[in-house]
Amino acid sequence: MSLLVHELRLLLVGWQFLTRVPLPPPLLRWLGYEADWLHASARHFPLIGGLVGMAGAAVLAATAPLFGAPVAAGLSMAATLWLTGGFHEDGWADTCDGLGGSAVRERALEIMKDSRIGAYGAMGLVLMLGLKWASLAALPVGLAVVALPLAHAASRTVAVSLIRWLPYAGDLASAKAKPLSRRLSTAGWLVTLAWAACFGVLAVLAGLPAQSSGAALLACAGAGLATRRWFARRLGGYTGDCLGAAQQLAELGVYLVILAAWRWSA
Repeated sequence: MSLLVHELRLLLVGWQFLTRVPLPPPLLRWLGYEADWLHASARHFPLIGGLVGMAGAAVLAATAPLFGAPVAAGLSMAATLWLTGGFHEDGWADTCDGLGGSAVRERALEIMKDSRIGAYGAMGLVLMLGLKWASLAALPVGLAVVALPLAHAASRTVAVSLIRWLPYAGDLASAKAKPLSRRLSTAGWLVTLAWAACFGVLAVLAGLPAQSSGAALLACAGAGLATRRWFARRLGGYTGDCLGAAQQLAELGVYLVILAAWRWSA
């Protein structure tokens, strides 16, 4: 099996894991599956995120002339939520429920496994979605279109980085993210960084000031360091929900940094 074909298979496995968009049956038959592929596919999560962001950007660009920026931003978010099934947002809500209070580690993990949403989760989800919508709606449409792929790609690099730098803290026997419980290799982590850098360059080529692109990537790095410390202190590692929470915080950080840079330069 050539390296290129193998990486394509990993990309498609990751696509199946991170999105709800089905692959055509002939492609599924060609793809096949091996136990280690999902773990290895994490290196391409930023690329998948970037593609999701591009879809959201296309919706925003297409609907803004018809409805205006605020409605277009909402429709763009709805499109990305549909594509992913709210996968990361669910993790953020569960993390808020588990870590929002002062529960000890064992109780926090128990709460995070509960599919029901609590007060902290509801508040966190409303605030997260509201702030993302407000940030995108406040940006010029052209900048928002460029920001979406960068935010979705770089924020998934943050989530994958936790797999590299923290141990798994949940119950492996019942873990939904069990294939991602093993520590990512250095080579795999470097690939995720490369994908984030690629989308940073693409954002600049598409019209985002280089300083804003660099600041957005630094914001993601800051979100990664902050969540790593938070999860290590409270849980001794990460769970699948933690990965979603880190992605959401980093995505919001990108929008806020780009918005602040634009307002500062205006």
